[in-house]
Amino acid sequence: MNKEKRIAILTRLRDANPKPTTELEYSSPFELLIAVLLSAQATDVGVNKATCKLYAVANTPAAMLELGLEGVKDYVKTIGLFNTKAENIIKTCRILLEQHGGEVPQNREALEALPGVGRKTANVVLNTAFGWPTIAVDTHIFRVSNRMNFAPGKNVDEVEQKLLKVVPAEFKLDVHHWLILHGRYTCTARKPKCGSCLVEDLCEFKEKTE
Repeated sequence: MNKEKRIAILTRLRDANPKPTTELEYSSPFELLIAVLLSAQATDVGVNKATCKLYAVANTPAAMLELGLEGVKDYVKTIGLFNTKAENIIKTCRILLEQHGGEVPQNREALEALPGVGRKTANVVLNTAFGWPTIAVDTHIFRVSNRMNFAPGKNVDEVEQKLLKVVPAEFKLDVHHWLILHGRYTCTARKPKCGSCLVEDLCEFKEKTE
């Protein structure tokens, strides 16, 4: 795909949704971090149902530690892999208090040192909470980037590096949200809704559906 086509796609996505954001509900960097930790192999809707109750009683590292492991588990048990995720949340809260004054660090290395936080989670937090022009590549973005031939790559790291290279600076802050929403609602996994797609004429996917 050439540069002009990419810019046209991004411009249309921006015009349709000028201020995109995550569908995870949060009101602080800490709440976002915990929500993203919980979101692996889970839906945002499912995470939001659990966190709205959890954050009502504990929305700081100190309060979460006070709740304890079993207390956290009680609130997140509806989410897949909740045992491991609850353990990671407790360990993360301890590190935030001991090493970062209870604040979420604005630093990739420090974020990735937290239990359960990989590159993708760090990218989401840096981008959404702190306004960094990072691009977290999840399953939706990986699919859309390859299917449209927008930024093809064999794995998520390749796609991320390609996106960072080909997305112009003016779009970098929001491209993560545009592509994820496009993949979630239009360019879906089993049967993409090509007929109602905003960028169908620009997309290079060969097997378009109605």
